[in-house]
Amino acid sequence: MNARMPHDAAADHPSAPAETDIAIIGTGFAGLGMAIRLRQSGLTDFLVAEKADSVGGTWRDNHYPGCACDVQSHVYSFSFAPNPRWSRMFARQPEIRAYLDDCVRRFGVERHLRFGHELTSAIYDDTRRRWHLRFANGQQWSARVLISAMGGLSRASTPNIPGIETFKGRAFHSQHWDHGYPLEGKRVAVIGTGASAIQFVPQIAPRVAHLDLFQRTPPWIMPKADRAVRPIEQWLFKHLPFTQKVMRSALYCMLESRALGFAVHPSLMKTAQKVAERHLRRQVRDPQLRATLTPDYTMGCKRILISNDYFPALSRANVSVTTSAIERIDEDAVITSDGVRHPADCLIFGTGFQVADPFAQGVVRGRGGVDIVDTWRDGAHAYLGTTLPGYPNFFMIVGPNTGLGHNSMVFMIESQVEYILRALKAMQNEGAAAIEVRPHVERAYNEQIQQQLGRAIWSTGGCKSWYLDPRTGKNTTLWPGFAYKFRRATSTFSMADYFAYSPAPKSVNVNVSAHAAATQSAHVQGKASASAEAT
Repeated sequence: MNARMPHDAAADHPSAPAETDIAIIGTGFAGLGMAIRLRQSGLTDFLVAEKADSVGGTWRDNHYPGCACDVQSHVYSFSFAPNPRWSRMFARQPEIRAYLDDCVRRFGVERHLRFGHELTSAIYDDTRRRWHLRFANGQQWSARVLISAMGGLSRASTPNIPGIETFKGRAFHSQHWDHGYPLEGKRVAVIGTGASAIQFVPQIAPRVAHLDLFQRTPPWIMPKADRAVRPIEQWLFKHLPFTQKVMRSALYCMLESRALGFAVHPSLMKTAQKVAERHLRRQVRDPQLRATLTPDYTMGCKRILISNDYFPALSRANVSVTTSAIERIDEDAVITSDGVRHPADCLIFGTGFQVADPFAQGVVRGRGGVDIVDTWRDGAHAYLGTTLPGYPNFFMIVGPNTGLGHNSMVFMIESQVEYILRALKAMQNEGAAAIEVRPHVERAYNEQIQQQLGRAIWSTGGCKSWYLDPRTGKNTTLWPGFAYKFRRATSTFSMADYFAYSPAPKSVNVNVSAHAAATQSAHVQGKASASAEAT
C-alpha cells in the first residue's frame, strides 16, 4: 500500500502560511533519505512536499513496461535500510517503489509528508531570513531552510518535431505511459533509444503489429547479469545481516572500479567495448542491422546500457530500425528526411529528461529575486553539487555534477544528506540563521571539476550526450571520478566556506510581501556580502 497524506491542518486555513524550520521538496530516494536522517538526528520540525499523491519520485513516475534499475538492488538502496527481500539482482520498478513505501512506514516519516503540493515558487525573503513557498493547490509555507530533492530525472523531454500537434493517434512519453491504451495490433513509432526505450521496446514488440524504432545514435549495450535472488541468500541476508553488507561492499567495489575507464584512463574502455561488440555479434545475426546498431564513438561517452533482450527484439520481423532523421509528423505517420512515410497509430517518446534545466523559469528565486534559471544561464553549477551563491539556506540533493555513470546514485545522495546535516549542525552551533557559500569557493570548486571532466571519456569520446549542457557544451551532470572521492569531499563541513548571517530583527513585520521582501533583500544583503568579502 502506498504511503498517503495525513490530514493537513494548514489546508483549513489556506491564507496562513505553514511555518516549518525545514522544507523538503520531493519524495524519491533523495527526499525520503533526507527526511529519515533528519528524524534520526533528532530534527523533527520539517515538512516534505510532494506534487503527486504518493511517494517514489522517479520510481513512481516511471512505470512503463519493463522498467527496472540498471544498478544492483543491494547497492541501490539506503545503507541504513537494507532490504533482505530483494527478489532479483536488478530490482524492477514495482519492487523499488514498494521499498520506498516501506521506508516511509519503517522510519515514521508519514506525518511530515504533504501530498498534492506541487511547488510553483520559492522566494527567499532576506528580511526575515526565510523561504516563502507557494504551491499549485494554493497552500503557502514559510521555511528557514529549503532542500530541493527533485532530482534531475523529473521533467520529461519531448522533442519539438514539426507537425507533432497534427498527429491524430495516441502519443505519450515513456514517463507518462498510457497503460489503458491497447497496443495489440497497432503500428507503433518509438522515438529515442535511451535507457527507457531499451527496457520497454522488448516488452511491447511481441504485442504490436509493427514497431518503427527511430534511432539517432546507437547506444553501447553490455550484457545484464540479472538473476533471481535465491531463497537461501534471502534467508542469510535476513538472519545474518553482515552477509548482505559483504554483498553490498563487493558490488560497490566492482562498480567503483569502472571509474578507472571513465575518468582516469579512458583507454581502458577499449576492453569493455570489445565485450559489448561481442554481445552485439552474438545477438544480432543480420550484418546490416548489426552495422546499424554499432556506435561510432568510444564506449562510455554516452551512458552505457545493459540488456539481454533489446537486440533480439530489434531482430524481430515486425520491427524496423530507422536512422534517417525525422523531418515531420502528420496525422497518421512519421516522415523521415529520405521521404519515406512510416504509418503510425501511436507515438512513444523515449527521449529522456530535461537534465540541464531541472527547475522551470520562475520557480526558485534567491536574494534580490534572482531566478536560478538566470543564475545558470551559462550552465548549472553548485558547490559540491549542493549549495549556490545568492541562495542562502538552499540545499540541493542530486544537484549539478553529482550524477554517476558507473555506480549507485544512492551513495551520492547519502553523501549529500550527511553534508547537509553537518551544515545544519554547524549553523546551530554558530547561532547562524542562514549560511551562503562564498562565490570564490564555489567558483574555484567548479573550475576544478570542469578541468577534470575535460580529461574524461565524456569529453574525449567523440559524441554528444545528455550529460552535456546543449547551450554551452559543458558537462554539468556527472561527477568526474570515483564516488568515494565525493564522499570524502562531503565528509566535513567548513563554515569558512560560507557567509554566516545572524537572525533577522524581531521587529520585522512577518506579513511583509514577497515582492517588498525581495526588493529590501537586494539592498540589505548587498551590504552584508560586501562587508563579509572585505573581511
